[in-house]
Order: sequence, then C-alpha cells, then structure tokens
Amino acid sequence: MKTPTHFTTPSLLGCAVLTVSSLALAEGNPDREVYFGQTHSHSSWSIDAYLIGNHQVDPEQAYQYSLGMPVKHPMGFEVQLKGRPLDFHGVTDHSEYVGVIALANDPKSDFSKLPIAQKLMVKTPEDFNRVFKWIAGSLNNPIKELIDPKVAGNIWQQNIAIADKYYKPGKFTTFVAYEWTSAPNNQNMHRNVFFRDSKKVPDLPFTALDSNKPEDLWSWMDDQRKKGNEILAISHNANLSNGLMFPVDVDDRGRPIDAAWAEARMRNESLTEIHQVKGTSETHPELSPTDEFANYEIMSFLIGIDNSTSKLNGSYIRQAWQNGMAMQEARGYNPYKMGVVGASDSHNGVIPYSQSNNFGSHGFTDSTPAARLSGKQNSGMMALQTSTSGLAGVWAEENTRESIFDAMKRKEVYGTSGVRIPVRMFGGWGFDSSLWNEKDWVHAAYAKGVPMGGDLPAKPGKQAPSFVVWAVKDADDGNLDRIQIIKGWTRNGQTFEKVYDVAWAGDRQPDPVTGKVPAVGSTVDVSKATYTNTIGATELKKVWVDPDFDPAQHAFYYARALQIPTPRWSTYDAAKLQVPPPADVSPTVQERAWTSPIWYTPTAEDSKTVAGGKTIDQLKTEGAKALTNEQLQTFVVGKTIKVRNTVTGQTFEIVYGTDGQRLVASVDGKPPAEGEYLNMLHGGQFGVPAKYEIKDGHLLTTLGGSPFEATVFEQNGKYVAARSNEFGYVNYEVEAVK
Repeated sequence: MKTPTHFTTPSLLGCAVLTVSSLALAEGNPDREVYFGQTHSHSSWSIDAYLIGNHQVDPEQAYQYSLGMPVKHPMGFEVQLKGRPLDFHGVTDHSEYVGVIALANDPKSDFSKLPIAQKLMVKTPEDFNRVFKWIAGSLNNPIKELIDPKVAGNIWQQNIAIADKYYKPGKFTTFVAYEWTSAPNNQNMHRNVFFRDSKKVPDLPFTALDSNKPEDLWSWMDDQRKKGNEILAISHNANLSNGLMFPVDVDDRGRPIDAAWAEARMRNESLTEIHQVKGTSETHPELSPTDEFANYEIMSFLIGIDNSTSKLNGSYIRQAWQNGMAMQEARGYNPYKMGVVGASDSHNGVIPYSQSNNFGSHGFTDSTPAARLSGKQNSGMMALQTSTSGLAGVWAEENTRESIFDAMKRKEVYGTSGVRIPVRMFGGWGFDSSLWNEKDWVHAAYAKGVPMGGDLPAKPGKQAPSFVVWAVKDADDGNLDRIQIIKGWTRNGQTFEKVYDVAWAGDRQPDPVTGKVPAVGSTVDVSKATYTNTIGATELKKVWVDPDFDPAQHAFYYARALQIPTPRWSTYDAAKLQVPPPADVSPTVQERAWTSPIWYTPTAEDSKTVAGGKTIDQLKTEGAKALTNEQLQTFVVGKTIKVRNTVTGQTFEIVYGTDGQRLVASVDGKPPAEGEYLNMLHGGQFGVPAKYEIKDGHLLTTLGGSPFEATVFEQNGKYVAARSNEFGYVNYEVEAVK
C-alpha cells in the first residue's frame, strides 16, 4: 500500500504503511496521497473580522500560520499551529467590500490616501458601530466608490499576488479563493469559491452585491468556465440556512426546481462543508434519532439574531443526499450528489484545530477561556457551543493546485473535525478480504472499484456491492473507536437510513438484535482534562458487503471514522480556569472523519423488478377526489385513524384530538418505543404529541419547524393519503377509523 510519507510516524506501529519512492513523488503518485488543508478562513481583510478586532492578521500572515510559523493572534498573544504544517490553504475573505476597512486604516496602503477611506477610519467603539451600520445598510444599494473597479480590482489583484507568493508546488498549495456572502433575512446561503489557475481569474469576483441569488452565482461561474477558467463553489453552514440550502420544491426565486437547476448546481457546487466552528451539518438527532452519534457539535441559530433557531429540514447534508435520490427516482434528476470537506470559518486569520489548544475564532468575542465559557451570545452565536476548526482531506496525485482542485471536483475528498485521520473508501462488486493480501491493495482497489465521491459501475450480476474502508489514527491525537458505513436509500419517495458498525477496536461484540457495537469506554479525567490512548486502535480496516441490498432502490454509502472520547475544548478551558466544566455542553468529544459518499443507481431492468408506487397524478386520473376541509374535519377530528404505510408495511394508530394535538398510539399494534423514527403520515417520534391543523384541504403538521401536508383522497369508498414531502407518491392506506 502506498501511504503518504507525511503521516508515516513511529507511533503507528502495526499499521500497514510503506513509504513512497522518490520517483513516485517526482512523477506524482497514481494511487494518490492524502493532503490536509483549509478551504474556509478569514483575515483582517474581511469587514466583519476587522470590526470584531482582527486588525493585523492579513492574508499573508494567514498563510504563514498554515506553514507552521508563529503569528500574533489579533488580541496580541503569539500562536502557532500545533503539530504539522498544512498542505494547502485558500483564504476566503468575504468578497463584499473586501479589504477596504483594513487598508483604509493602514497608512502605508495606497487606498488609505483616497477620500472615501476617511469615512472608514475607526479608532473608537463609536467609530466601529458607525462604520458597521453604514456598510451593513449599503448591501442593497452598494457604495459606488468601494465597488469601483479601480478600488475593488486593485485589492483583488493584491489577493491574487499574495496567493501566488506563498504557492510552493509540491510543498504548500494556495488557492485564489473568496467567500460569496449571501444571507437573505439572516439565513446562511454562503459559498466559498475556488479557482484552479491564478492566471485565469477574472478582473473582479462575483459578489453578493452583484446578486444574492445562488442561481446568478452559478451563471457567472458557467461564464467563467466558458472562458477557460475552472472554478468550483463549496456551500457551507447548511445548518444555519433555515432550510434554504437544500430545497426540494422551489428555488431561491420561488420557481419550481427542475433538471436544469439540478444540473447547474452540480456543475458548480461539487462540495459542501460538513463541519466547522459554527457546527456540524451532517445530520441532527431529530432527523436521525436512531443514530447514536448524530448529536455531534450541533448548533442552530440565524446569524445576527440572538435566541434564534434554524429550521432542520433542508439544512442537513444526509437528508439532502436522501432527498436527492428521491428526486432522481421521482423526477429524473439529483441536485445533491455532492462531496464533503471540513473547514474553519475562523475570522482571526489564525485557526485552532486542536481541542487542547483552542484560542477562539472571532476576535475579541472568544479570545480568552473566560469569554468562551461565559455563555454570552454575539450576533446569535454562543462561543460555548462553537467547535474547533475542521479540515479537508484530499486524495490527490501531488500537492499542486491542479491536482488538489481536480480531486475536489471529482469529490475524492472528505471532512474531519480537525484531526488528521487518513481515511479511504472504495466501492465495487467483487471486493473481499483477500484484498488485504495484495502487495498494493490501494492500486487494486482503484482497478476494481471507485473511490469516495464516485458512482458504482453497472451491476454485473446478482451480488450486493462491497466496500473497502480503511483508517489510521491521527499520530498526534486519540486512537480510533470504530468505522461506520452510513447507508441511505429511497423507495416511492420515502427516504431511509441505517448506520452499520463495520470495524472497531478491541473484542467488543455487536448486539445480536440491533447489530450495534457497545461503547468503546473512556479514559477521560474530566476534572484534569486528560486522557490516555490505552483503549482504541491505531488502524482499522474492513471489506464490507451490504447485507440489505435491494437492486431496485437508489442508495448512497459513506464512511464515518470515530476516535475514542477525548476532552472537549471547553473542558480544557475549565481546567485552565480551575472551574467545573460547563454543564450545557458535553465534557468530551469523539472526533471524527466523514467521507464523501459512493452512489448506487438501479438499472432500468432492476427498477422494473419492483412495482412502482402510485402517484397523485395517477390517482386523479382514476377519479379519486381529495377531501375538503369540512370532510377532513368530520373524518379525523376526535378520531383514531389506523394507517398502513404501503412502502414499509407498518401500521400506525394515530389519535387526532379535538384540541389540535395528535399522538401516535401504536405501531404494528404495539406501544411506541422511545426515540424510534416514524416514516409515516405525520413525521415525528413515538409518544410525542404534535400539533396539527386542517387548512386548504390538507392535514398540516410540522417536523423540525417545517410544515408538512397530508392530502387524503377518497376512491370507491376507500381512503388513501399522500405526504407533501414524498415527491408525489401516495404511500398510505387508511384501514380503519374509530
């Protein structure tokens, strides 16, 4: 196996590691190396960064920090990257008025000599508030002097020059990049935009001052591509988008989503950010209640609004992957076949990756342990709930712009919570454990299958797909607990998921009923903020065959590698202050890595082997009539309705109270089990009441703050129902009304 030399260390004894020959390095490794880097960070050139106290860490110093050099934190103390330098970095300052405040307040800059710069001088808190209000109030009516090509273009050229200055092919890769900062009504729709070649970038970037609609950004990107300028966008903080990041019905202008929209998105946004300091966007406990590891660094608010929350539906990546497949099945297109990276969003230029070395990410708001533990909100964000930075892991032939960009484009990338866990995943149709006997198993895996981010080739026979997963611990951090494969699939508009433990440390045995592996245990001493690597593994690997494969169902698979428990940064801070760890957050974390998925698409022949569900359109052509408000009132209010899910075969008894509350009374004739998810007429949890109402001929309830509608149809004296979030399928039969 060819393993990158930059993570081969003596601490990884027992791991199957071989060094790469100098010849392979010179030519680029065809079996690819893993490179760890940063795709989302801000310097003093971002307006908000400057206004919260970052007056000195500019793009140059941000690159110096990533190279391992000591740099002054914006609050004056020295910080240095703990452990190894990064392999690549793209500073992504907000493109809207980029650099103008920092350069206006730098007497050495040419910009500071211009008349408009006088309005941007800041020395007192009153100055900061004045400038912030002026800038924020101009976003819908941009300040002409600040978007003048002579001003904005000059700053943009400086940005390009700095990226080129620090680009050292083969050693350290920089990218010309920026953040497009759209936030309609405080709902995060930001994208980080990366260019492959610094010599082909446009005279000016496309900013949210040009348009805050992602569709317009994609059109501009398409135009750039026509000019020979390769470019991609990475969406981020879907968890703070209030459901806007991953829509399924209408786009940002309220127009129906169609194949052209899906193609434009996938052409331009091959990646999304799964973890950063403002939370994890993989999934949410309410969306994945049977996933015991779903509650990882969850954060939900609307940027700029204290005590706010973001809607769940449309805000998380796993659900987007599921809905994308359902859209493929029902409509013939999938806008969400995206890979993942981890990143930062630090506004300090310097970035904390280690739990034991967190020095904050937002200027003076979180620069001390006391400030981070205070529980105080700033623009809706509570520092106590923030995370350390994530990292992007990229499998590329060499450490160059071209190779790393191409890897991101083909989605052979993954995200981590900040640790450097090398992870590989391959999918195919004939892998078995004999693969590990291959002298170069990675080369064999490429030859016989596809890596993360790819699509399984056409199924050659009746066998189930097999997957190769492999992970090695971060040499400077905790041992590994387990590797999981998360599978998502769809049928007749309904989406499903299952988490499989496939490789784990020690002699633990899976539960014979659930298949879940017991917890690895913990060596953490919370009071001292210490742990030991006396449990866990240094390397885990497995060839796994899907035991539940259905060739007629669209599916995706991705791997999640978990470390053993270690202290959370807040526990380290509490130990420094000699106070108890805060009760509002977990004292420990299980840091992790998430791969991009591998997708399976049924052949036309396989799709025919299962009878397709009936759709609303088909039902109407057969003469079925939707119940009116009055008919629904009579039909459900004060009644117990027994419903059968025609996809899963499960039956549910649902009590609709006269007080506008409904409750699931039984599932398959049994009392509800705590926490079990219902894919049924009303999304929710067993035994948990939920509000409902009858409106416009629909039965309305909510899940995660998002409304869902059920329409009940009568046909020849029988009643059936369709949910609005199941892509036009009629999946429920009413068996009894009491």
